[in-house]
Amino acid sequence: MSFVRAFGRFWYDLVIGDDWKIAAAVVGALAALAAAVSFEVLGETALALLSGLAFVTAFVVSVAIDVRAPANDDR
Repeated sequence: MSFVRAFGRFWYDLVIGDDWKIAAAVVGALAALAAAVSFEVLGETALALLSGLAFVTAFVVSVAIDVRAPANDDR
């Protein structure tokens, strides 16, 4: 049973890591991509470009949230 627990902790640390927001954004982008593929909304090239853009945008937004200045800065 300790192997299963260690295996689960490994995958949790790998996927979630230090920032759960990036993992949630990737899951959201994958869900949107899966919905677009299942409904055959766009061609393959457009889907590839939009999915790449969605991943980059999600990462940038997550990093921007983390590095923004605190609201009550005492400088």
